[in-house]
Amino acid sequence: MAHYTTRSGYESLVERLNRFPQGAPPSDALYGILKLLFNEKEASLVALLPIKPFTVKQAAAVWKMTEVATRGVLEGLASRCILLDAVDPGGTTLYALPPPMAGFFEFSMMRLRGDIDQHLLGELFYQYLNVEDAFVTALFTTENRIGRVFVNEDALPVDPTLTILDYERASEVARTASSRSVGMCYCRHKMSHVGRACDAPMDICLTFNGVSDSLARHGYAREIDVPEALDKLQEARDRGLVQCGENVQNGVGFICNCCGCCCEALVAARRVGFVHAVQTTNYLPVVDESRCNGCGKCADACPVEAMGLVSANDPRYPKLRKALVNTQVCLGCGVCLKACARDALRLTEREQRVITPIDSVHRTVLLAIEKGMLANLIFDNQALASHRVMAAILGGILRLPPLKQALASEQVQSRYLTGLIEFAKKQMA
Repeated sequence: MAHYTTRSGYESLVERLNRFPQGAPPSDALYGILKLLFNEKEASLVALLPIKPFTVKQAAAVWKMTEVATRGVLEGLASRCILLDAVDPGGTTLYALPPPMAGFFEFSMMRLRGDIDQHLLGELFYQYLNVEDAFVTALFTTENRIGRVFVNEDALPVDPTLTILDYERASEVARTASSRSVGMCYCRHKMSHVGRACDAPMDICLTFNGVSDSLARHGYAREIDVPEALDKLQEARDRGLVQCGENVQNGVGFICNCCGCCCEALVAARRVGFVHAVQTTNYLPVVDESRCNGCGKCADACPVEAMGLVSANDPRYPKLRKALVNTQVCLGCGVCLKACARDALRLTEREQRVITPIDSVHRTVLLAIEKGMLANLIFDNQALASHRVMAAILGGILRLPPLKQALASEQVQSRYLTGLIEFAKKQMA
């Protein structure tokens, strides 16, 4: 690993980021990003914060500061959208450190700012996410993905046999959210600083519910009503953009309107060879060969190169081609249907239905189990030596193969281990 010019507080922060199931592999580029977003004292303090949402009182106890001083630091971090803040039904403000993606990385570029060097930040993001492979590999190769694709609703047929659930429609997310906001597209803004941005709309990144509230409160997004949100979604569909959102059924926090040239996930799918960097829809396009004339518009529109052209094998027209779908790569977004002027494509359901986590807690626990990091959610307070010790013990057990895990469970009493796992779920709820 390369040497780092800045250590201590920033190294502690990197360790804290990597206790969450979605981590951030260290590199010089990452340390450069963190140095722009945090001063070293802030980095040291944030490194001590819990994974789950916390109050001023809880942060003050961890930091060993007065509540007045603690509130000032937390509000300063929230004002820059490094932390998200929300008021619970009892009137208490809760804070949470979001993961880097989709989180404080994106938030830092969702508006024009004069307090940091966004040109340098954009270059560092490009290096970390588009040149280096460690972060995108860790982010997009998990079974429990952070993002999922919403089907292009204009491409859905009027077909009572085709099942489309409410949470699979971006429009339904916009209608039912408690609030909704629009901000600058992080991906295109970043790409603009390295001379690679396309001409797709910038003001089109949508956030919802608590994320929307926090970003709008601090000027990082603009609160909008339902009709404008639906207009933004339609504008994206008209431009052939893929709608990728949070991979949950309830409480969706974001929907990005993505192009194949700037979006981190879609670029990674082609550059690094990930089959599905985001979770697919439940649909696949089918080619009607009697209508297809091999024009290639569907292939040009596909953001992940899942549509191609092959010979039609027609002896009368040896140069005639036809569209072919690579079902292993296809996202099921339906963008190709919008590009076809001959109605030669239609959507059909996948043989095996995609399972979407119920909410962010469900998804986080699943990801933690997948990565052997459930202990970090259970023993969240790393400021306490007892929590660090128990996290290490349980983490070791959960990383064992199933047979050895069963033996270890007997050694530490299986009831205790089961209780800890149930406790983790309650703590994350």
